[in-house]
Amino acid sequence: MAKTVYNTATSIDGYLADPENSLEWLFTVPGGHPEEAGEDAETPLDEFGEFLAGVGAICMGSTTYEWILEHENLLENPDKWEYEAPMWVFTSRDLPAVPGKDIRFVSGDVAAIHAEMVAAAGDKDRWIVGGGDLVGQFFDAGLLDEVRASLAPVFLGDGAPILPRRILSHHLELTEAKSVGQFACLTYKVK
Repeated sequence: MAKTVYNTATSIDGYLADPENSLEWLFTVPGGHPEEAGEDAETPLDEFGEFLAGVGAICMGSTTYEWILEHENLLENPDKWEYEAPMWVFTSRDLPAVPGKDIRFVSGDVAAIHAEMVAAAGDKDRWIVGGGDLVGQFFDAGLLDEVRASLAPVFLGDGAPILPRRILSHHLELTEAKSVGQFACLTYKVK
């Protein structure tokens, strides 16, 4: 059954991005690339590839979108865009779209956008990339089914929190915990 999933990497101390809203810290983690882990070892990139293959709709906040846009220089290199599924970007500003890609800029209530995502995704999952406040809005609306957090062996001390909401344990059920490379991967069903 298709789910709405928040799948993200985070520092051990619970930050998605550093104080400058950068994800560069994530790319410094050893074992994050298949060639570093050995031929038969499962890596976070393998896990992510499997997850992404099952995604039929994506949404993210404008800060995340702008970082990816700039980091990958996507306006000049749109072929580097790695997402096949349609994407909804929540923003209150005018942002440039990656040429030739299915990107929809939206604002307002997440419930209406979620309905569009469900229709577009069909029997595939809906992925909420981040940020944490956007994910919190989906949780508040009762539309979040699962949280997958891959904890990287990094402490940032400050930055953008994984989910800036108080969600107590009676809302979450641990369904999987495993190590993948240097990451501790946790999956929680949202009750």
